[in-house]
Amino acid sequence: MENLYPMRINKYLAWKKISTRRGADDLIEKKKVFINNKLAVLGSRVNESDIVEIKGDKNSKVYVYFAYNKPIDTITHSQQKGEHDIKEDLKNTTLQKDVFPIGRLDKNSHGLIILTNDGRITDQLLNPKYSHEKEYTVKTSNKLRSNFKQKMEAGVNIEGLPAQTGYITKKCKVNIINDFTFKVILTEGKKHQIRRMCSALFQEIADLKRERIMNIKLGNLKSGAFREIKGEELAIFLNMCYT
Repeated sequence: MENLYPMRINKYLAWKKISTRRGADDLIEKKKVFINNKLAVLGSRVNESDIVEIKGDKNSKVYVYFAYNKPIDTITHSQQKGEHDIKEDLKNTTLQKDVFPIGRLDKNSHGLIILTNDGRITDQLLNPKYSHEKEYTVKTSNKLRSNFKQKMEAGVNIEGLPAQTGYITKKCKVNIINDFTFKVILTEGKKHQIRRMCSALFQEIADLKRERIMNIKLGNLKSGAFREIKGEELAIFLNMCYT
């Protein structure tokens, strides 16, 4: 991917959804924009490692983004009695109180969840019309059928209804690792989609782990741990969200 930096300050502020380019120019002229604690001027350029601040603007907000490895049994939404959710898991950490999970992982699944206080990216991440990739590693209890990859990739009726009325999932990419393990890349996120797809194809899931959302990878992040998304990784992520 081409280098996004250096970037003109008005383009940067518009890209971050802080203002329009014209609005950014207005903020600069009013001497409210600072780059590394130095007053920005029209035409200033921002590098990847620079810290950009809007001072004297009560409406400005610092947005943060984290990758979190959700453990099994942690609830992302709609907590029921006797269950615990992500906020409970994170209440004794250094994370800001106003961060929230984007998207869901069911109770019995684990892996990557993005935490943020930036509600502007919710639709960009969750709306299937944007076709953002999410990658999962799935282990099954029974041996994968010989036509499993072909069936999954073509789209699966996950509602148990006739083809003309049941929902057929979008095409996806499947990589068979061994007789009981495969990776799948989806660009949509129906409720329990992978479990429903596998069930329709007579495969029982033993373990489901989300490894990647767009360019954000889980990597070696331990269960229950989090890391900040920043620098070039964040720049690419936000660029993908808004393109």
